[in-house]
Amino acid sequence: MRSSAEAKQAVACGGVPKSSFMAGSIVSCLMVCLLGSCLGSAVAQGQDSSPPAAVPNTAPQPEIKPEINQNTLEVASHDAPTTFKVNVKLVVVRAVVRDAQGHAVGNLHKEDFQVFDKGKPQTITQFEVEQPGAMAARARQKAVENSGADANIDKTSAPPGSVPERFIAYLFDDIHIEFGDLSQVRSAAERHFATLRPTDRAAIFTTSGQVTLDYTDDRTKLHETLIRLQPRPITGGIIKECLDISYYQADLIINQNDFQARAVALQEAAQCIPTLPGMPAPNPIPLVNATSARALETGEHETRISLGVLNNAVQNISRMPGQRTIVVISPGFIAPQLQYEYNAIIDRALRSQVVINALDARGLFTVMPFGDISRPPVRPPAGGKGLIEFAAASAQADLLSVLANSTGGVFFQHSNDYDEGFHRVAETPEYSYVLAFAPQNLKLDGSFHSLKVTLRSASKLSLQARRGYYAPKNFASPEEQAKQEIEDATFSQDEMHNLPVNLHTQFFKAGDEDAKLVVLAHVDVKHLRFRKVEGRNDNTLTCVSALFSRNGNFLQGMEKIVTLHLKDETLEHKLAAGLTLKTSFDVKPGSYLVRLVVRDAEGQTMSAENGTVEIR
Repeated sequence: MRSSAEAKQAVACGGVPKSSFMAGSIVSCLMVCLLGSCLGSAVAQGQDSSPPAAVPNTAPQPEIKPEINQNTLEVASHDAPTTFKVNVKLVVVRAVVRDAQGHAVGNLHKEDFQVFDKGKPQTITQFEVEQPGAMAARARQKAVENSGADANIDKTSAPPGSVPERFIAYLFDDIHIEFGDLSQVRSAAERHFATLRPTDRAAIFTTSGQVTLDYTDDRTKLHETLIRLQPRPITGGIIKECLDISYYQADLIINQNDFQARAVALQEAAQCIPTLPGMPAPNPIPLVNATSARALETGEHETRISLGVLNNAVQNISRMPGQRTIVVISPGFIAPQLQYEYNAIIDRALRSQVVINALDARGLFTVMPFGDISRPPVRPPAGGKGLIEFAAASAQADLLSVLANSTGGVFFQHSNDYDEGFHRVAETPEYSYVLAFAPQNLKLDGSFHSLKVTLRSASKLSLQARRGYYAPKNFASPEEQAKQEIEDATFSQDEMHNLPVNLHTQFFKAGDEDAKLVVLAHVDVKHLRFRKVEGRNDNTLTCVSALFSRNGNFLQGMEKIVTLHLKDETLEHKLAAGLTLKTSFDVKPGSYLVRLVVRDAEGQTMSAENGTVEIR
């Protein structure tokens, strides 16, 4: 173990201030060091500086002494705050293929799939096969391989179970759910939480927003949050209006001009409006129009709130470094005229590799057109009312089905076996395929594009994939697209090895409660792609290092823009052993997940690696 003074001296070259890059920005910085020198005052003065602690498999590098003139610097760096914007030029489609027994199939290739956009075949430009747990297992294995590489350095991997692999957000729709249904799903959820794995992190959200619990593995907190759940409808009350028009029927009347739905409402209103003896019956049309408008407004308000919470849940879980699943527990609800909104949620989920599963909280339900003990009718319903309520009950499940099918998820319905339901919706498919294509001649008009994914072989396989997407109304610039790609990669757990980058971690304890965690990224510069400018080799590296807690919460992030303007001699000889980028974090003892992303400007490629470390 090094002394505190020695530890501070070893990391002095890479020490940088903390910074946050939540809320859409990464505020620098990652201090860039060569193994033989640090970019900074020591380089400018032509002095040797003490190299950082030894890095496995990297040889010491000779010092580079760039000239002071900024126009002739060979290696330079600067901080660059960034603002991320979503770019949807690339359409991502997640597909799950199952055999006749319902088991996911994982041995297919890109050539086995066909994608059609508005009936036109598309070229699949990206293809991946995903399997749960594989990425986290590689990160742990890598940490084990790197542990103990230097006996003088405290370096260890986090033990299995201490670093999360899978994040599950349970979204309870307490706005639409009824008390009896909630009681059953709450009891089943309690039993289900007892089966979660040590590497699982669960969060609880509600559409009303009145009950929330951030991601945790604390079973006591999960239990305490569950018992606080109760129905919290935004509209409606004890007093029932004589004219009962649902959101579904109001949409038929106002948005779809459905004659039958209006006729049923007029007939019911005629029975409902009180009449005086000897006086003509009042005109029911104003009552139907007013009630329909009110039902449409309140129904859309509830739906917008529910979709907004779901969108926030997708955004929230997309920041988690692991497998990501959202489980919607709801009796279902309709979203007429809001297709753009829920398709935007699907787009975000697909791009963030979030799977949305759904459980119909009604179980094996039946429609009672004449009311039940919880909803007795004020008057006998008019003829045809039962057909509308049957159609409404069926339509409630449509949105849940679309959300699940479009993101490669599971929709569990028509069953009172809630235990099996939670088991099904909380598990990710054993295999899934991520397909991506760039639409040709895409118009920026926000129009809907129907999608169809098929298999070339005529085998007895079923395929589940999204049904469409909405075209963007504008495209992000290349710079904005690059920033979005870096942000997406930072908050992912996928590993990419398109650049020659190796990640290593070290820590130095300055006391019982304080430590310095050092992230070292070794870049094999000779294998980068360069652009020749005035006889120099030019490229720009964007390097992001992020630190997450044991529950997957983002803690700190640092970014540095490293500009390379290298002479041939420097590239061939002085940087033959590569370049090492160094970041330091002030931390407390505990388990951490480290995420490193490096992107170059010339090749427009990225590498992303995971590391785990436990500081005792």
